[in-house]
Amino acid sequence: MMQLRTLIFTSVMIPWILSSAAQDEYMEARKPKRDIMTQPDYAFPQDSDTDPAGPKADELPTCLLCVCLIGSVYCEDVSPEMSSVPALPKETAYLYARFNKITKIRNRDFADMATLKVIELSGNLIADIEDGAFSKLVNLEELTLTDNRLTKLPILPNMLVSFNANFNKLRTQGVKATAFKKLTRLAYLYLGNNELTAVPQLPESLHVVHLHNNKISTITDDTFCKGNTSHYIRHNLDQVRLDGNPLKLSHHPNSFICLQYLPLGWN
Repeated sequence: MMQLRTLIFTSVMIPWILSSAAQDEYMEARKPKRDIMTQPDYAFPQDSDTDPAGPKADELPTCLLCVCLIGSVYCEDVSPEMSSVPALPKETAYLYARFNKITKIRNRDFADMATLKVIELSGNLIADIEDGAFSKLVNLEELTLTDNRLTKLPILPNMLVSFNANFNKLRTQGVKATAFKKLTRLAYLYLGNNELTAVPQLPESLHVVHLHNNKISTITDDTFCKGNTSHYIRHNLDQVRLDGNPLKLSHHPNSFICLQYLPLGWN
């Protein structure tokens, strides 16, 4: 009897097992094979000389750090921090480098950049500008140094139309009395929120001069006008701000007779 059962099991089950295994093998062969893709290793090499903080701004090409368009360079709030003026393409006419960590302007920074028309350096940490830094910029029309740490000014280029040094630490001894006198195209002069105690000589071309929030306590009949003549009129100058100074305008009635509009200030 046992032999009969064994014979039945062998004749029935073995073919079934074999057919099941064959079916599994067949189904496995029908499955689409997935290619194993190895990802390239983009990690930086772990050399002993590699700076773990990454490359510094002055080690990278300017147009990799900044946005360079034809004639314009935008280096605003650069990361990694930019602590000096970058090397500029030769054709640069407009430089915007606001909100960085630039601490000093050197003579060589703009030495070969006669094409520059606008320099915007607001919101940096500039405390020192070498005296010849801007002297070769014969086409420079706008120079903005707002919100820095300047106590004195360098020689300024003669073609300037607008100069803005609001929110610095400028002192009278750091600004030559004739610093602006020879700038015959200067129309807009902004020196508010500094530490000036006197008004520098102002060119005839000025339309606007802001001297608010300084330490100016006195002016003379020659500060804005020519005290030796009552016929002199400053036709261009239509906005003067002296508010926020320890100066009472009513104590100087002859200081503004040549102006078409009275200054803003404490009367």
